[in-house]
Amino acid sequence: MKLIIGNKNYSSWSLRAWLAAREGGFTFEEIRIPLFIPGSRERILSHSPSGKVPCLIDHGFTVWDSLAIGEYLAEKQPALLPSDPGARAIARAVTAEMHAGFHNLRSRMPMNVRKDYAGFGHSPEVDADIARIVAIWNDCRARFGSEGPYLFGSFSLADAAFAPVAFRFQTYGVKPEGAAGEYLTTLLANPHMQEWAAAARAETESIAEEDLYG
Repeated sequence: MKLIIGNKNYSSWSLRAWLAAREGGFTFEEIRIPLFIPGSRERILSHSPSGKVPCLIDHGFTVWDSLAIGEYLAEKQPALLPSDPGARAIARAVTAEMHAGFHNLRSRMPMNVRKDYAGFGHSPEVDADIARIVAIWNDCRARFGSEGPYLFGSFSLADAAFAPVAFRFQTYGVKPEGAAGEYLTTLLANPHMQEWAAAARAETESIAEEDLYG
């Protein structure tokens, strides 16, 4: 199994697939291709038909897009989704909502693990995105989180989907209260998240379009 990813400091989509694979207990070769430098697109296209990361290759079978990769991994490791059908449906719903939405948050608060941009990036639209995310976290923790510290108790694809948000909240100084705040602390303390963050901080590449605030 091979996983093609981009820069760990910036590539939120890569983080989702990587974290799901690590938490699912998979052994894989990590191929990191720095983004937006000469030759990067050609290198990615040699693995991924979409020309984007992440891309998973398993015994010659290629899966691209972080959501599809997560579902593929969950087929092989069912523990990546809740066992209860209702909880599983909600886990898929919030994962898909994160995958498809929150464009204002993405554009004004891009993932940038190395930076401290506390107080930057806010607008009424961004704050509405943040409020919706906090509501999802509070609701999932209240309804499904009794058997563990994650959104559905045990780690699931939903947690992988919101992992880049945790780094964003840390970078931009967003500090939710209550259950959502406790969940944010849990996600940032996850050993694999800590591993990713350490690697992100060790990278030397910079993408000017992502370093929005200096």
